Amino acid sequence: MNLTNSNPADIARAMIEGMLCGLVDAVDALEQLGVSINRVLLIGGAAKNPAIASIASSLFGREVLVPQPGEYVADGAARQAAWALMGGASAPQWNLGDVASIQSQSTPDVVATYRTLRDRTLHW
Repeated sequence: MNLTNSNPADIARAMIEGMLCGLVDAVDALEQLGVSINRVLLIGGAAKNPAIASIASSLFGREVLVPQPGEYVADGAARQAAWALMGGASAPQWNLGDVASIQSQSTPDVVATYRTLRDRTLHW
């Protein structure tokens, strides 16, 4: 695919895949540091798009949970503040309510291509 034979949908998908592949890199980096990643939550405006949720699941190679729309950033900040003030060995539980579970076939080749292109253009 190149600029002469691609269409706006191809370019939009590439943009979404690139953004999500950056998040895949972040999750991989955390796991390499010994952080156990138990779930992937898709929140925000993109979570309303089932195609993005499916692409996210395929790139992460795991189930993606999509909760109902809400103020998750504000809720998370409030919970962290409460935890910091009250202390405790672990974070307070977070009830997400109803969540959609998205499980797509893994596409490691897309992530590998992203990483090759990222590394090739790293010092531009």
